Amino acid sequence: MTDIDVLRVQLYGETIGTITRLPGDRNLFAFEQSYIDDPERPTLSLSFKSAFGELVTNVPPVQTRLPPFFSNLMPEGSMRDLLAERAHVNPVREFFLAWVLGQDLPGALKLVPTNGEVVPSDDGTEVAVHDGSEGDEVPALRFSLAGVQLKFSAVQEASGGLTIPVDGTGGHWIVKLPSARFKHVPENEFAMMELARRIGIEVPETGIVNIQDIAGLPKGMNTIGNTAFVTKRFDRTDNGDVVHMEDFAQVFNVFPEQKYKNASYGNIAKILWIETGERGVAEFIRRFIFNALIGNADMHLKNWSLLYPDRHAAVLSPAYDFVSTIAYLPDDKMALTFAGSKLFESLTLEQMKRFSAKTGLPEKLTLDITTQTVAAFREVWKASGDLPVDDFVRERIDAHLGRIPIWKITAA
Repeated sequence: MTDIDVLRVQLYGETIGTITRLPGDRNLFAFEQSYIDDPERPTLSLSFKSAFGELVTNVPPVQTRLPPFFSNLMPEGSMRDLLAERAHVNPVREFFLAWVLGQDLPGALKLVPTNGEVVPSDDGTEVAVHDGSEGDEVPALRFSLAGVQLKFSAVQEASGGLTIPVDGTGGHWIVKLPSARFKHVPENEFAMMELARRIGIEVPETGIVNIQDIAGLPKGMNTIGNTAFVTKRFDRTDNGDVVHMEDFAQVFNVFPEQKYKNASYGNIAKILWIETGERGVAEFIRRFIFNALIGNADMHLKNWSLLYPDRHAAVLSPAYDFVSTIAYLPDDKMALTFAGSKLFESLTLEQMKRFSAKTGLPEKLTLDITTQTVAAFREVWKASGDLPVDDFVRERIDAHLGRIPIWKITAA
């Protein structure tokens, strides 16, 4: 084993730990002693916080994968396959994948190789990451956005247009490409996010753009549709600073494929109550009810995140990934359990009371936000004719609303 088997973990540009590739294809994360000893250390993750508020430093090695917190920084599915192929690395071996993608990650993290552009491989050889400067070889993309959807980080030019950098790094906007399986997903997401904004949910700047107007899009990426959904990154500021973040799969220390289990909406609410107080919990309930009303059956752990704007205390991040999934996959179940049930049809005011009792949340707050959100949605949904909601999406949401008890109970 040589020094090329180590990745330096940097938070806000400071090395706080290392990930070392051990014999037997195991990966070990360890904090630097300077980070452990620093009483003013910035927060990396609530998953490293004990019940007594102390830093958890004993992290066991993981076979083949990175430890869950870092594994959740890597892309999934087809996006992972694409980035791994372009970098000539095995998508299963997350240490090698992180070596290539770790320069531009969600939040304020970087995973910095100890040997520059040379990637270690299974057989002990070394492979240089290709930047596209020689010949016709496709350059590697050096960024990671968690999730399965095809998406890229883009830079907004002075003219207002969007450009995807050659290596994919440095963008302040996320470009989400249309689905090859479901039609008009970009329009669906834009409309749902705009509806959320209109009822008072915190939503970043979003838009719909013509794919032909996006410069630098990798070849072959513009053949499955005409439009893309774009959203401004809330982990990047206009002046170039980074804001650390983590999703709730990281908070609960589970691997990405466990995002539909191992925790419930109640678990999320309890963390928010402890870390963010009434403001974060009120926003959580508002978002939960909104997504139940639009029929979003995909609000899993990775679709809820925390930000650390002051580097220490957590706040609920702006909303993201709001899509009416029932328009494509009729489903009567939510992504996670809510007060003992996953059924949308179980959402009654009595269940909201049970939820507040089980999670220790104020019942009045829970019920007030629930009824206010339903009433607000009723108004904005009536006036949503200016939004790009396809007829089939509107029809399925209307049918879905008719089956949700809280919609009927609060009807005028």
